[in-house]
Amino acid sequence: MQYRKLANSDVQLSVLGFGCMRFPLTGDGDDPAIVDEEEARKMVRYSIDRGVNYIDTAYAYHGGESERIVSEILEDGYREKVYLATKLPTWKIEKEEDFNQYLEEQLENLKTDCIDFYLLHALNQNSWPKLKELGVIPFLEEALNKGKIEYAGFSFHDGLDTFKKIIDDFPWDFCQIQYNYMNENFQAGTQGLNYARGKDISVIVMEPLLGGQLGDKLPQEAQEIINRSGLKKTPAELALRWVCNNPNITCILSGMSTMEQVKENVEVVNHALPGSLAKEEKEVIEKVRDYLNTRIKANCTACGYCMPCPSGVNIRGILQFYNNAVAFGTEEQSRRFYGMMIELEKDASLCIECGECENACPQGIEIINHLKEAHKLLGKK
Repeated sequence: MQYRKLANSDVQLSVLGFGCMRFPLTGDGDDPAIVDEEEARKMVRYSIDRGVNYIDTAYAYHGGESERIVSEILEDGYREKVYLATKLPTWKIEKEEDFNQYLEEQLENLKTDCIDFYLLHALNQNSWPKLKELGVIPFLEEALNKGKIEYAGFSFHDGLDTFKKIIDDFPWDFCQIQYNYMNENFQAGTQGLNYARGKDISVIVMEPLLGGQLGDKLPQEAQEIINRSGLKKTPAELALRWVCNNPNITCILSGMSTMEQVKENVEVVNHALPGSLAKEEKEVIEKVRDYLNTRIKANCTACGYCMPCPSGVNIRGILQFYNNAVAFGTEEQSRRFYGMMIELEKDASLCIECGECENACPQGIEIINHLKEAHKLLGKK
């Protein structure tokens, strides 16, 4: 297995990390809490036996069951072989006492005295100020001093300016961002990645395959581009190699759902050294990216300048789901997420066409029309 050094430490992390958000399910697969635990155990232990030493879970994964499942997988001496990461459910924090309450619960769930890598989950421009006001910084400092956590970090889903603000507000050990060859300018993006590394903060990447959309869910036309190139590479291999090629990335989380995916990812990352991506591979990836970009309707970079909407519309999220639906054919998945927005009263039907978002958009996107189109497509029952 390939390893890279965590900044300001002697820790060597496996470049492939096992993300525990997409364990295989049993039954009809509609309930994320009903995990095929025996198969998940085989998959995680297979990866550990082959050198993977970073296991990432969260309080909320698999309907709240992931931490328990991970703790059982790591029995029989496997806990001592890995660095264990989990995430504080930031959206559940309402008062100062909640920080320690959830940390203690997570320590119990994971059957450990210390969480090696502890993240504040999904920070954004709204949650970070609230958490600071409630005392998250003293909480982290105390947890570090008491040895309940070893390294402090955060995962992120917002724009670049917010990312830089959070980076500057605390001496983080690491951060976790969404990054792949379609998301160089999305959320934190390449600029955020380089900004963090410039501050000597390690970067862990999530969604290297964009939820599988750059792997086995790649549209047929994009698959044909790869086939015609003559490269004997799968879409997933090319996407992983693209991320591995960047020496500023410490670890890449893959949310693997099958043993076949585990085996492929382990094999690919073993050989995908920094700077090893061949010219021919780069050219093919660029052609696939260019094709996928032609299918994207709204050229949104998730900078967040359109937010907050005076009517409460989650503009950035809606455009992301809309783009995914039309570019990758994931209408069913996008419709399901959009249904949650309807329930939360953040959907596009609430748009009053005031135009504030379009005036603020640096990309000049016709946001109002795209919101109408998104609601027409994703609001169907």
